[in-house]
Amino acid sequence: MTLTQKAHSIISLATAIVTTLATVGALPFASFASSGPGPGPLSDTGLGCDFFPPSASVGAAVDPSYFGPPPSQTGNPSLVGPVQLLNAGKLDFTKGTITLPLYKGQMKSGETVWYILTDTDDEQNAKSLGLNFSSKLAFSAKGVRTGKINGQGSITFNQGTVDFSQERQVQAGSRKRPYPPAVAQTGSVGDQSYTPLVRLTNSGGHVYNAPMIAYNVDANQINFPSGNPDYKLVHDEVVAIDTKAMTVTLNLVNGFSFGRPVWYLSMDANDETTAAIEGATYAPGLQKIKVGGDDSFLSSVERIFIAVNGPSEDACANPQRQGLYAALTDGHRPNNTFGGIPTIALDYSPLWDANVYEWTHEAIEKNYRSQLREEFRILGLAEAGFITGPGGAKFGSTGIVINCPIVYRLL
Repeated sequence: MTLTQKAHSIISLATAIVTTLATVGALPFASFASSGPGPGPLSDTGLGCDFFPPSASVGAAVDPSYFGPPPSQTGNPSLVGPVQLLNAGKLDFTKGTITLPLYKGQMKSGETVWYILTDTDDEQNAKSLGLNFSSKLAFSAKGVRTGKINGQGSITFNQGTVDFSQERQVQAGSRKRPYPPAVAQTGSVGDQSYTPLVRLTNSGGHVYNAPMIAYNVDANQINFPSGNPDYKLVHDEVVAIDTKAMTVTLNLVNGFSFGRPVWYLSMDANDETTAAIEGATYAPGLQKIKVGGDDSFLSSVERIFIAVNGPSEDACANPQRQGLYAALTDGHRPNNTFGGIPTIALDYSPLWDANVYEWTHEAIEKNYRSQLREEFRILGLAEAGFITGPGGAKFGSTGIVINCPIVYRLL
């Protein structure tokens, strides 16, 4: 080979490496996130980021019109879906969003609080308002703020405020280990008392999941009915907000529960790095929630399973795509796996106890690594030693709690 040929070979190899790194987004310190919700759950970029079910007619010899309604519509929502679980709002299946009622309350000191309602431990009121019922919220005593129904028919909160003025920024770590990120700054920061949960002391003591959307601003300051809101004033998952119609449209996130694809909201987290990656509010008050109990007596949490180093090559084009490496390099969501949700189990809570796991070198070398969609499959792999906690640590709770109300079961 001549020197010229060698030079061309080296240049071609270098170009290929740079192109490959750019394709998977693995360049070190590559920024992917700023204020705003980022990509939604519907994507034309591949099966790794879009789990919307195909037509039942694929591979069949008949038109879709020959297929009847899904079994979940025959009166038993636990059968094959789809099923809307958070019925308080309207879903947009072209954009992957939900539009919910926007509530206006106040602090005891007088500041305006804009919030939504997603879950409650009051079963009858959950049915009446179209909220998710979670009996576990009754055990969240140390992680709630308190409030009262006031004479104007809204909530007066006794404590817990949020500063929305910060700009969300996330930058991946090194090429070899994108997680933990080099930079992780959440866009909204709660004070030490802030938690999305509120116990209404003059209304039966029931707990409601009431994430804050905006704080201490007038209606005209946050009225963006056509979109493009000011993220220095509102939650980063807001797509549009209409203070005249009193509605707010929020981005939805892809995930799984017992093998079934789901959409959910990501609103708050008790860990700053997690809140930054999720586009959520940092809620220090959730640090008082007891973790590790799963479905035991007095537990207010359910488990969420988050892969660190799941398949990330080829980004959304990879149908096995999953995990924080993927999220930090291509900017889409990590495809997390949830425990029980309504219609599948009785142990649902919007408070998810993060069990973060990492595939071992042996499992990767043996090509065992894949997208995991079901809780007990994950537990079995942990028991067999093919996945561990981050960096080889013991598998289990990390102490991170994420407020992720379930919205829709796609199957």
